[in-house]
Amino acid sequence: MYADRLPTAIRQLLTDILVVLWVYAWIRAGLWVNDMVEKLGVPGQKLQDAGTGIAGNLNDIGGKVGRVPLVGDELTSPFQSAAGAADNLAEAGRQQQEVINDLALYLALLIVAAPLALVLFLWLPRRLRWMHRAGVAAKVRAEPAGKDLLALRALASRPLSDLAKLGPDIAQSWRNGDAAAVDALAELELKGLGLRPSRGR
Repeated sequence: MYADRLPTAIRQLLTDILVVLWVYAWIRAGLWVNDMVEKLGVPGQKLQDAGTGIAGNLNDIGGKVGRVPLVGDELTSPFQSAAGAADNLAEAGRQQQEVINDLALYLALLIVAAPLALVLFLWLPRRLRWMHRAGVAAKVRAEPAGKDLLALRALASRPLSDLAKLGPDIAQSWRNGDAAAVDALAELELKGLGLRPSRGR
């Protein structure tokens, strides 16, 4: 998972830690926003509780008034209408809470989604690609012909400025099978990946 060379390994470790902390911070921010927005649903909760309570009281009163002889049914009608209006008030409070809860969830997901997308689609592929390349290079460097393959890879992929530092005739020297040139190119490729030269062969 990490390079052999200490500076590269430290940089990778610090980057990994920062990415984890960054993702954690955004998740905490999303949860905080969710909590803050859900507090907007408190009035809806109170509205629902009040409407339910009023409707219950009015239904109780209507039931008692309905027992009055002769005029009970006529007196009950206004209380039933008022109880229905209170039920509508409670329903409006419940719907408001649902809207607020949905909004809180969507905002939290939106806040977390962008940072996670950056990690999943930018940082993680690069990290996995390096791990794959470094793993293959670590296996190749221990093989008898590993230096030749690493030298060829360096000629094909390393920046020209890095190759030029090895000398103006480095490519010709490699073609001629110069062992020093092969070693230098192989070490350049390994160094670019943060790996040390093979200690075995």
